Parts: sequence; C-alpha cells; structure tokens
Amino acid sequence: MKSIAVFCGSSDGNDDIILQEAYQLGEILAKKKIKLIYGGSQLGLMGQVANGVLENGGDVTGVIPDFLQTKEVVHPNLPQLVVTQDMHERKMKMHELSEGFIALPGGFGTFEELFEIVTWAQLGLHQNPIGLLNTNGYYDALIEMLKTMVRKGLLKKANFDLLLIAEDIEELLEKMANFKPLAVPKWLNESQT
Repeated sequence: MKSIAVFCGSSDGNDDIILQEAYQLGEILAKKKIKLIYGGSQLGLMGQVANGVLENGGDVTGVIPDFLQTKEVVHPNLPQLVVTQDMHERKMKMHELSEGFIALPGGFGTFEELFEIVTWAQLGLHQNPIGLLNTNGYYDALIEMLKTMVRKGLLKKANFDLLLIAEDIEELLEKMANFKPLAVPKWLNESQT
C-alpha cells in the first residue's frame, strides 16, 4: 500500500494513550513511506496523525469540505490540501486517493466513514483493506455488537471479516498487507463493480 486513509476524531478525547497512538500511527506511516490521506484538520486525533507523518518526513494529503475550510481547522503545514463541495465528495475523494483505510477512535463522523467504506467493500465497490485500530479497548463494545449481528444472522461472517481488527499498529498493517478481498457477490453484476 502506498496510501492509507485514516478516519478518526477531531477531538483530543481524554485518553492520553489514544492521543499518543494517533501520533505513533503517523510516525510509522512516514517510516514505511505510506502516504496519509485524512480529513485535513489540525485538531484532535486528526492533527496528531498528520503531525506524526509530517514531523517524520512523510507525505500527507488533507481532504476537507469547503464549509470547514477555516484557519482554525485546516492543518497549516499540509503539502497538499483538496477542498471538496461537501462531506460526501470528501469521502469519495479520500476513497479515490487511498489503497487502504484505518479507523482510529472517534465519534459519529468516524463511525459513519468506517461503516460506509466497509459497506462499499461488502457490495464489491472496492477491494481495499479496512483496519480497525482498537486502541486501549476503545472499540471493544462495537466489536461485540458486530459479533451479535453475526450471531443474529443480520451480518454475514465473511462481511464481518472484511474489518481487520488489531490493538497494535504493526499487527494491523501486517493484516492489511496480507488482506484477500471477497469475491464479487453473486447477486451483483460484474459490470457494476
């Protein structure tokens, strides 16, 4: 993978381990020469990931919707910034620029981005790996909920397995590097993928 989109919170939160690991992810991406594609903010976990990349000589592209493009929000040191018309176009652009996706801890926006990109994979609209970094147990309850969905027959195990889960950055990147995508679902026409 030459580029990874990272979805994460625009707040710092109150868990220093999560904040530190966001920076560490950026640092590791820089060292592995993997370009960061992210939401373009200098705030919160988003800013920490970008700083981790930039302060270690890596490459970053920020993608931000026009209505959020203010001095207070946009990271001032980005080598590339793409401005989109709205949030949907932002997600499409991040998808277009990325060869993989990682969700760090975050709020509603992070969940929305994560579930949309995994739904696209389930539908065969892309075949890129999707990682969930379960820093300090942040996603434990969500993982249990997804397992409940599988047990109740509302989520196929093969689709649950599209989400690569790890508590360690290097382990997650290794899983992503070895990811084998699902075959195109039978009920989808090959020309639609």
